[in-house]
Amino acid sequence: MSLLQAATEVRLNAWAPYSGFRVGAAVRGASGAVYRGCNVENAAYPEGTCAEAGAIAAMVAAGETRLREVLVIADSPHPVPPCGGCRQKLAEFGGPEVQVTLCTTSGLERRTTIGDLLPGAFGATHMGAK
Repeated sequence: MSLLQAATEVRLNAWAPYSGFRVGAAVRGASGAVYRGCNVENAAYPEGTCAEAGAIAAMVAAGETRLREVLVIADSPHPVPPCGGCRQKLAEFGGPEVQVTLCTTSGLERRTTIGDLLPGAFGATHMGAK
């Protein structure tokens, strides 16, 4: 399954009763398997979950910890980049070279990388870990 197809399909499952803004994400793990996530809102807004975080959680739950590729899709006039927290989550599981494709439901697309989205990312090496 393509990342675009996976993210497009899962976006329809988003729980967005407050904003109406549905987001779908799909990530490809190092094994080649595709994992999906959608945003899940909560009436207590800070308690919601982003689509990217959901896809990463699905990947980790399946036993993988390395990203190979990421795609995010939303019904927006312009491709929607991940929030700051999700940029950090992506950097935790993927190197700066990992491709991130940002799409709209109308077909607009922007390609970037984790490194371009989060230059100077904080990581395990900053804490002395190897």
